[in-house]
Amino acid sequence: MTEVARLEVARTVSRARVARRIAAGAAYGGGSIGLLGAAAVGVVLAEVQLAKRSVGGGTAPVPPRGDGLYGLAFGRIDPLHLCVLGDSTAAGQGVRRAGQTPGALLASGLAAVAERPVEVRNVALPGAQSDDLDRQVTLLLAGRGRPPDVCVIMIGANDVTHRMPPTQSVRHLASAVRRLRTAGAEVVVGTCPDLGTIEPVYQPLRWLARRVSRQLAAAQTIVAVEQGGRTVSLGDLLGPEFAANPREMFGADNYHPSAEGYATAAMAVLPTLCAVLGLWPESDRLEPERDEDMLPVARAAATAAAEAGTEVTGARAPWALLKHRRRRRLPPTTAPSETPAPSPTEVRRS
Repeated sequence: MTEVARLEVARTVSRARVARRIAAGAAYGGGSIGLLGAAAVGVVLAEVQLAKRSVGGGTAPVPPRGDGLYGLAFGRIDPLHLCVLGDSTAAGQGVRRAGQTPGALLASGLAAVAERPVEVRNVALPGAQSDDLDRQVTLLLAGRGRPPDVCVIMIGANDVTHRMPPTQSVRHLASAVRRLRTAGAEVVVGTCPDLGTIEPVYQPLRWLARRVSRQLAAAQTIVAVEQGGRTVSLGDLLGPEFAANPREMFGADNYHPSAEGYATAAMAVLPTLCAVLGLWPESDRLEPERDEDMLPVARAAATAAAEAGTEVTGARAPWALLKHRRRRRLPPTTAPSETPAPSPTEVRRS
């Protein structure tokens, strides 16, 4: 092993220890545990708020309602039930059409793969922090005859910018995943995005933002996997596309994703969504050429936090599978009242 490789392993182990401490603090009622002090995070908060206001006075539009039935080409009988929880990213703030929201994009892709309709319910709230997940879960489960088949949670950025202690943040997430799993739903968590990708945040604050958001993302992965969920690292909002094309991948406020950005994120989450529902063969076979591995949960979480699009799923405790699923192109997505999604044959050809 080269010196560079040894150094990277040491860094990953160190990050894993911190993530495990945060997760343990959440489980046993610990206080604020983290690498960054409140003052440093406060400066990051100020810079992020400045960044959100600094690009031509741009503001993100109120997210459109994407609830409804997708994949109408497959009829209306026995739809899969997909629910989306979280903050503005989960709600789709930054786009103007319902078909451009994450829930709609995922539902359209899921319908094409499953060859059955998908009903979407999105209870995500712009500005929400993790302590709002309890309300959102209660809203989803109240009065339902059957639980959702699968829930996607995207949360964490507001926890960082509003300085919620990471132990408190992951405690709320663990509770939400546990309640949904107990109700019978599969859960996929898109972990805290890398706030270091916000363009107007400059060094060294960009580095601080990246460090604290990755720290939270790793801890989120640990608690989600321990409660029976899977995670997909949102990292730098899922892919080098955001670094290479920030003007295209961010929306009008330069903070929330654009329609292209949400499509990129959904394309990375969709394979895990399909896998958790058993819609294509699932195997523990790893592909070393794709840097897949079986690692202790904390190390898998720390590794995933640093690499966007990485999935972590529980294996034999205390181990977890680190996977890099192949992304699939999403079919064109429309609102439920418009033209339905294309046939699975068209998706497979893409």
